[in-house]
Amino acid sequence: MTTYQYAGSELEIFEKAHNWKAYLRSSMEPYLAGSVLEVGAGLGANTRQFAGLNFDRWTCLEPDAALLQQIQPGTPLLDRHEVILGDIKALDPARHFDAILYIDVLEHIQDDAGELRRASFHLNPLGALIVLSPAHPWLFTPFDRAIGHYRRYTKESLQAVAPPHLHQEKLVYLDSAGLLASLGNRVLLDSSMPTAAQVKTWDSVLVPCSRLLDPLLGGMVGKSVLGVWRNV
Repeated sequence: MTTYQYAGSELEIFEKAHNWKAYLRSSMEPYLAGSVLEVGAGLGANTRQFAGLNFDRWTCLEPDAALLQQIQPGTPLLDRHEVILGDIKALDPARHFDAILYIDVLEHIQDDAGELRRASFHLNPLGALIVLSPAHPWLFTPFDRAIGHYRRYTKESLQAVAPPHLHQEKLVYLDSAGLLASLGNRVLLDSSMPTAAQVKTWDSVLVPCSRLLDPLLGGMVGKSVLGVWRNV
């Protein structure tokens, strides 16, 4: 397998975005049962956040060996976790899962449609393919470029790369308050890296507002896009 090293340096900052990760956990929990594959697990921040959910086994797939070594769920549920070095292409074809999860990963992959097609072949019947990615191409900034993003998505562009044989179950925007703040603060978005203080303010102030506003807005507004498809 080709050696891979993640280009970004933001993982440590966003690891402390506990409100945002709790919001993601509540949004994805209905689909995270049975055997779960987390593609691009990074430092394991989401693995730890989701460790208390009612799944049978959680597999972390990460192509960066240095990041993989840092994944430590750190809970009594450690026996329910495993880590695998590699990407979806290197995964054993015989491995199948009830849920496959991409959290802020697909935008780093040049062949996104091919990636999701390959992932769909590892789904059990009725298994869920879950994708969260940054939204809106007009928000693409030097920060996106610096951490290796190829693109940002709209609901339409994310749906376009989803495997056509899967049934769309959910497609919404999240973090409406974060998006509205970005509209009035475009200069900060042009920086190559957010500061820890900016992330803390977003996570502590704007994310709780989004959790209230997003349902009222029907998932029509937000800075991230969440899609769920079923293998039916």
